Amino acid sequence: MSTALIVIIAIVVVIVIAALILTSARRSRAKQIGEAQVEALHDDVSHHREQAQQTRSEAELAQERADRAAAEAELDERKAADRERELEERE
Repeated sequence: MSTALIVIIAIVVVIVIAALILTSARRSRAKQIGEAQVEALHDDVSHHREQAQQTRSEAELAQERADRAAAEAELDERKAADRERELEERE
């Protein structure tokens, strides 16, 4: 009877150790997944910030082009008005 009891205790100990190892492995995997998710979120934030900066740069460039085009239009309008006055003076 004592041999059977020792065998049963040994089996229970092995099962408990196996359960602890599995639980530890699951926790480890869950922790790794959590860290990967946090890293992915940080990468996502960085990506959105980079996109925002790029969009701002493009908007500033477009604004500069629009300002330049408006200035060129104003200059062309002045030239047209000057030529018109010249024509009126000749007539």
